[in-house]
Amino acid sequence: MRRDLPPVDAPGGAYRERAIVPGRTALLSIDMQNAEFSAERLRRAREGDPAEAAHRVFLERMGEIVLPNQARLLAAARDAGIEVVFTVIESLTQDGRDRSLDHKISRIHHPKGSWEARVIEEVGPRGDEIVIPKTSSGIFNSTNFDYLLRNLGIDFLVVFGVMTDQCVESAVRDAADRGFLVTQIEDACAAETEAGHRRSIEAMAGHYGRMRTTDEMIAEIEALRAAGPAA
Repeated sequence: MRRDLPPVDAPGGAYRERAIVPGRTALLSIDMQNAEFSAERLRRAREGDPAEAAHRVFLERMGEIVLPNQARLLAAARDAGIEVVFTVIESLTQDGRDRSLDHKISRIHHPKGSWEARVIEEVGPRGDEIVIPKTSSGIFNSTNFDYLLRNLGIDFLVVFGVMTDQCVESAVRDAADRGFLVTQIEDACAAETEAGHRRSIEAMAGHYGRMRTTDEMIAEIEALRAAGPAA
């Protein structure tokens, strides 16, 4: 352990609050897929389409705040050589027989290879960035994600996506339990309701990882890049 690191049990969670190490960090984008958002859905919601009007607050947050922030964060991470990983809800089969019991009960099913399962192009993978399909709320519960992170030498996770109070929260809690140092990006997440988003953020802040805004995280990444390998 580096001598300048605070003790693990330092007051105020100082060990958890320390900056990332870019070469040991992965960005995790959660469920940012076509099934959750499209510009067409947002247009219909604004025009009063009954099928989409109830989702207008969520869709507007996605289009106006979440996607632009994620695009900026992804660009900063790639420039710094930080690993980028995506997860999406996608069955391994066309009929979804492999899905979790909860997803079967909840009627959540995006067939293998479907348009709905693809990451939204604006914030999607580039080159050989990894995309992991899952059929549960928590990525650690239905995939080999833990194994993958260990192979990549990852200690720090920067997490964002949808839904804040469901799949994102599950990932943050599970990552912390497995010994990863987690940063959640508040303004790069969204929930079905603003109240649900806020309740989750308030519950998570200071308990399972750091809470940062996109601007704060990008500033940290850029400062570490400027400091060079010694950082």
